Amino acid sequence: MKQRSFKQYFITGLLVWLPMGITVWVLMWLVGMLDAIFLAVLHAADTLIPGVHASAEYLRGIPGLGVAIVAVVIFATGVFVANMFGQWWLRKWHGLMNRIPVVRSIYTSVKQVADTLFSGSGNAFSKALLVQYPRQGSWTIAFLTGSPGGEVAKHLGQPMVSVYVPTTPNPTSGFFLMMPKADVIELEMSVDDALKYIISMGVVAPPATAAPKPAAAAPVSSNPV
Repeated sequence: MKQRSFKQYFITGLLVWLPMGITVWVLMWLVGMLDAIFLAVLHAADTLIPGVHASAEYLRGIPGLGVAIVAVVIFATGVFVANMFGQWWLRKWHGLMNRIPVVRSIYTSVKQVADTLFSGSGNAFSKALLVQYPRQGSWTIAFLTGSPGGEVAKHLGQPMVSVYVPTTPNPTSGFFLMMPKADVIELEMSVDDALKYIISMGVVAPPATAAPKPAAAAPVSSNPV
């Protein structure tokens, strides 16, 4: 009886500290990344202007200063490009990046993804889907990212959707797939609930918001995306 109580108390305490510890670890990683960016800028400034060495050494010792300065710079940049003068400089910057051979491919790809995810337009990651992957009969959660276009769409021959299948418990890596539109099932759960479901490896199931769709061996085509 005492052994069982000790085990229950230990698990209860673990359930309290584990989410807190992981949250703190993620926040510390984010702060460390922003501080690293700030320190890299200070190092570059110290290399170009030797006279700022003393100030750079002092600023390096202030924890969290990089986070605050990077946040201020991002906010100030947003304010700057919100007017005609800033828009003109932004077009010049885009033109410069598009003229550099290797940088052009990386910059344009990242810019298009960022514009899609953060601009509020489009349907990227707006819907959680149920798809059969990696084989027929095995189901997993995916996210709608759009639909194939350009030359790719010409070779597909049927309505298709582009989906992102995240890995678990780390959803930042995954697989990009183009699947027939009739083979995916649109879920009622929100994207946040779907992410919780993936990160928890299926332990934290989202609440049912509607009557469950009947399971079927073949894809259900009556659930359009």
